[in-house]
Amino acid sequence: MLSRLPADVWDYVRDAPGTYLWLVALFGVSRCVRRLPADRAAKLLERNSTNLDRLRHAPAQVMITSLFFTAGTSWFFYAVTYSVFHAPVEHWLGTWRWLVVVLVAHVAATLLSEGWVAREIHAGKLPRSERTTADYGVSYAQAGASAVLAYRIPEPWRIPYVVLLIAFYGYGWLKNRRDFTAIGHLCALTIGFAFFWIAP
Repeated sequence: MLSRLPADVWDYVRDAPGTYLWLVALFGVSRCVRRLPADRAAKLLERNSTNLDRLRHAPAQVMITSLFFTAGTSWFFYAVTYSVFHAPVEHWLGTWRWLVVVLVAHVAATLLSEGWVAREIHAGKLPRSERTTADYGVSYAQAGASAVLAYRIPEPWRIPYVVLLIAFYGYGWLKNRRDFTAIGHLCALTIGFAFFWIAP
C-alpha cells in the first residue's frame, strides 16, 4: 500500500487540475505579497478587494483577482481544505461544473453581503468608512463547494455533515450579526446547497 501512495496522491491531484492550479496560484501570489513593503502590500490588497468602492470602479476585475489573495491562514490549512472540499467536488462534477459552483457562490455572496453593507450605510447603522473595508479571499467559494459536496455524501452521513456546516457558518453569524463576511458565508452556503440540480 505504501508503495502505491505517491501514485495515488498524484492521481488525486491530476484529476482536480482546477483545484490545485488555484492552490499553486494562491501560494505564489501570497509569497509575492509578503515580500512587498507593508504600505505597498496594503495598497495592492485594497485595489483587489471586493468592497463597495472597488465594486463601483472595477467590478469584473476585483471579482476575479480577489480570489487569489489570502487572509493569513496557514498553508497547511489551505492544502487540507482544498483537498477535502474542492478536489472531491471537482472529481465528481468535473472541472467546468465545479468552477460554475465556486464562481457563482463567490460572486453572488459578495454582491449580497456588500449590498447589505450599502443598505446599512444608507440607514446610518454603519460608518461610510465601511465602503473601503478590505474584502478578499476564497472563503465564499469554499463555503459553496462545501455545501454542494453534501449531495455526494451517502446516507446516513449526509445529514450530520449538513448540520455541521450550518452550525459552523451559523455560529460565525450569531457571534457577530453585523459582520458582512459572516452574512456572505451563509449566503454562499445557501447557494451551494441550491446547486443540487447540477449534481450528476
